[in-house]
Amino acid sequence: MHINFSPTSHSLEEVSFEDFLKVDMRLGEIIAVEEFPKARKPSYKVKVDFGGLIGVKKSSAQITHHYSKEQLFGKRVVAVVNLKARQIGTYMSEVLILGFADDNDDIVLFDLDESVPKGSRLL
Repeated sequence: MHINFSPTSHSLEEVSFEDFLKVDMRLGEIIAVEEFPKARKPSYKVKVDFGGLIGVKKSSAQITHHYSKEQLFGKRVVAVVNLKARQIGTYMSEVLILGFADDNDDIVLFDLDESVPKGSRLL
């Protein structure tokens, strides 16, 4: 599941710290990537391993512009793991992989500069 926001869009609405803590963002490793030709926008079907507590979850990710399937295999990503699952065409997306929109609204994933265990929570 991926929601595309324009790089110029912004929200200055304040949220409480308690509301922020409700969003569970975890580190996972991509273990499978498939083409998703039935998606409205170019996307991959991705499986992400979040480790023992959460396990493997599926996502539809609009990240085809900057990444080939081969580049994504083994890549570590951050995803929101506690959103309600969402039907994307014929595919049930269970997590939202996070990234940044570039000047063309294509998604760029971010990298960590240190290693942390799969399933680690973003705080």
